[in-house]
Amino acid sequence: MSGPAPRRRGTGTVTSPVSRRPLVGEDFVLLVEARVPDLDLAGWLTGRQAELLADLDRYGAVFFRGFEVGTADDFSRAARAVSPDLLGYLERAAPRHEVADRVFTSTEFNAAQWIPLHHEMSYSHNWPSHLYFWCAQPATGSGGATPLASERVIGPLIPAEVRERFLRAGVSYVRNYGPHLDLPWQEAFQTTDRAEVEAYCAASATEFTWLGADGLRTRARRQAVATHPRTGETVWFNHAHLFHVSNMPAEVAAALRREYGPEGLPRNAYYGDGEPIPDEVVTGIRELYREHAVSVPWQRGDVLVVDNFLATHGREPFSGDRQILVAMSDLYVNRSVLS
Repeated sequence: MSGPAPRRRGTGTVTSPVSRRPLVGEDFVLLVEARVPDLDLAGWLTGRQAELLADLDRYGAVFFRGFEVGTADDFSRAARAVSPDLLGYLERAAPRHEVADRVFTSTEFNAAQWIPLHHEMSYSHNWPSHLYFWCAQPATGSGGATPLASERVIGPLIPAEVRERFLRAGVSYVRNYGPHLDLPWQEAFQTTDRAEVEAYCAASATEFTWLGADGLRTRARRQAVATHPRTGETVWFNHAHLFHVSNMPAEVAAALRREYGPEGLPRNAYYGDGEPIPDEVVTGIRELYREHAVSVPWQRGDVLVVDNFLATHGREPFSGDRQILVAMSDLYVNRSVLS
């Protein structure tokens, strides 16, 4: 992205308000760093939407550092400078809290656990095209980075036989919601009205079964790959490696199977034809993402913008306090899975 016209100071020297450099090679994660104090990110981004999109198309993610982003409202203004209409969060896969209008806490899983790299909401029929992360508080202890991996690197490394099997069948996700399993359906769908859930499932080609007094099981067949709406690239795009039972600790998975049976697991992924996915297939994909991940330690005030098609993101374990806020924009609907 180009900056505004260079500013002349005193008699003198011409300086740019920002510096730009890729963090990985020549084409993954662009670092845009403020070189003047108190540079408001929202103001700087205003009018630069097309330039930011071009940078995202090339680099997959843009990391803003050193700008003035001191509050959640500052962050919201910066995200809305790119896309005025931020998204809500339905069909949730993780607990979050809304701290400002359509600004959420990041996934609130155990700090000691890795969150494998993934595309946001790739288990759904629709998902955000762009993600925005703001560091309100880096981990006060250790860890806590948000690793990224380029889908342009990962996709070609997935074995041909694995890719072909997924392309033939897609992915089927089975989820069980309840007060003691995964999320309550009321939190996942942000309603207490069963009729609203049923309408959402019907509109999204999702099978559903109410279980007992307060349980819900859903099954949905979704895509294995997606096509980028601007670049036309086909990228690996699914949650199979994250939702598959092999992503749980073995002892937890065994206990859940004993308690609820194989269909009662909180979440699991199958091939779209219903056949089980071998553990080694999804384990191999998780390892590819982890092996090729890039981590940039957070600093207070950092903002990261991610193209949700071209890059995956995750979370490293951390100690101490940490707060990363998230916003999402530009809903993409995959109509091919709705027919």
